[in-house]
Amino acid sequence: MAVTVLRTISASLQNLKPLHASNLISKNKKGFFCKMSSESPSLTHSITLPSKQSEPVQILAAPGVSSSDFRSAIDSSLFKQWLHNLQTENGILANGTMTLNQVLIQGVDMFGKRIGFLKFKAEIFDKETGNKVPGIVFARGPAVAMLILLESEGETFVVLTEQARVPVGRIILELPAGMLDDDKGDIVGTAVREVEEETGINLNVEDMVDLTAFLDSSTGRTVFPSPGGCDEEISIFLCRKHVDKEVITHLQGKETGLREHGELIKVRVIPYKNLWRATADCKVLVAIALLEMAKKEGLLPSLTT
Repeated sequence: MAVTVLRTISASLQNLKPLHASNLISKNKKGFFCKMSSESPSLTHSITLPSKQSEPVQILAAPGVSSSDFRSAIDSSLFKQWLHNLQTENGILANGTMTLNQVLIQGVDMFGKRIGFLKFKAEIFDKETGNKVPGIVFARGPAVAMLILLESEGETFVVLTEQARVPVGRIILELPAGMLDDDKGDIVGTAVREVEEETGINLNVEDMVDLTAFLDSSTGRTVFPSPGGCDEEISIFLCRKHVDKEVITHLQGKETGLREHGELIKVRVIPYKNLWRATADCKVLVAIALLEMAKKEGLLPSLTT
């Protein structure tokens, strides 16, 4: 069902054509409107959701959004996934009490040839009261994080990364993590790659335990760190290994990350018993909660030597 819905959405979005300044007003046969002027171009597009055939949705571009960025935004997996989420079993539009009238594309940040971040504003109304539901969205899509526990001489240590996080203006101690490439969808493989890039530790896919998989199916088995403004959903994995004390010493303070991507990362290793009070990273705190509850209920496989 989910695949069918996504395919239908994707098909309805494949109707944009290149825009030319010489065309003051253009309309293609599938309903894409574009009004161009020498002063302030205005781009609009109309879609129909599979579950709301009688309620077309207008997609608009804010001033400053180029036609190429507008098209990229509408075609992006970030936008299509958001539209899909609206119509799932727990989606905002699922029970028919709310309606989506319009989406304003406000900003696009490209990561190479794909969209990394997408900012838009959705007009969603409660049909009974007519009230608008807060709808400012910062879309960045799914991500993965890894809780790495190293057992050495009877003590458990955790591997963290230390990075400058400009949005909060602070140096943050956090779990190794990374965005999931939208064209691959390989969650476990992404987790392994991110750990190797950020810590230099080589892991085996077979050693991964998906802690978020223990959540109820109604949750989607991911966690949302800031659903009031961001669509990011995180899968959290666990990896446990027995190591010599020299390995921990070698990792401490190691500088890693992809320099060409601006990643300036230091590895930190601390005792697991101190982890819960050592950082404000919500991924850490969620990982601890999932791990401890999974241990309590006997859900974790045995750690092999």
